[in-house]
Amino acid sequence: MEYAYIKRMRDLREDHDMTQEEVARALGTSQTMYARYERGANELPIHHLLTLCELYNVSTDYFLGRNPPPK
Repeated sequence: MEYAYIKRMRDLREDHDMTQEEVARALGTSQTMYARYERGANELPIHHLLTLCELYNVSTDYFLGRNPPPK
């Protein structure tokens, strides 16, 4: 099952010109585990969701695909 946040997670990372390794470091996890989140192989923990929203300066609703992009 493909969730909207999986695509958004990758898009946000690429929009911020960050590597998986850089994002993983910000989350305090490994690049391998982050790649699993981005593929949808593992569910993203809430504490990582909150960290990613802070990192990219977006709301959780936007990250989860519940709101249109900010203007």
